[in-house]
Amino acid sequence: MITVTIIGNGNVATHLTNAFSKTKNVNATQVNSRELKAVPQADVTLIAVSDDAIAEVSSKIKNSFVVHTSGSVSLNSLQNKTRKGVFYMLQTFSKDKEVNFSEVPFCLETENEGDKKLLESLAKSIGKKIYSISSEQRKVLHVAAVFVNNFTNHMYKTGNDICEEYNVPFEILQPLIKETAQKIETISPIEAQTGPAVRNDKKTIKNHLDLLNKKQQKIYKTITKSIRNGN
Repeated sequence: MITVTIIGNGNVATHLTNAFSKTKNVNATQVNSRELKAVPQADVTLIAVSDDAIAEVSSKIKNSFVVHTSGSVSLNSLQNKTRKGVFYMLQTFSKDKEVNFSEVPFCLETENEGDKKLLESLAKSIGKKIYSISSEQRKVLHVAAVFVNNFTNHMYKTGNDICEEYNVPFEILQPLIKETAQKIETISPIEAQTGPAVRNDKKTIKNHLDLLNKKQQKIYKTITKSIRNGN
């Protein structure tokens, strides 16, 4: 039985607590980050708070093995005096959307092999995709994730805005969104790229720009230029 104390009450902390509660070999306790005077002892103390709060929160913890869940914060940013590690799940977490942890990549980093095996066992209790990733690699993954997730979702939002403005159901675009995401599982993104920018279809590009507001035009021109340049 692995004992885990999860510090935080946000989306990541809550989803992890719920997932561990359904396993037979993990006993997890969730603690609000404001209640650090009474942190239960555990095999793994898992900090799931905002990036800016990790250093301060970790400095107040005396437990033997402390890890954080951030994609952009280095292992050495932990300020506890004991063993350190990282338990990063490369996935987007929303409050009311259930997470299938068997599909979530777990990116682990520790200071020694024993702790690595412990985190691997913890990850395998709810997941299947386990990777050993350094702090530098994790930073690269995190910024790449911003492009493929956060920025892409903003494009969905922009597309939805355009549809609403012209009274077109956004749901018509959903099969296209799914096909694009599935396509890059078998071919590279550059091979999957289609559209007027690839074809340099200037008339279509001009027609599109005429439909857009100034903010949307700026985004359209920037992305079109990047595609045209092969970047």
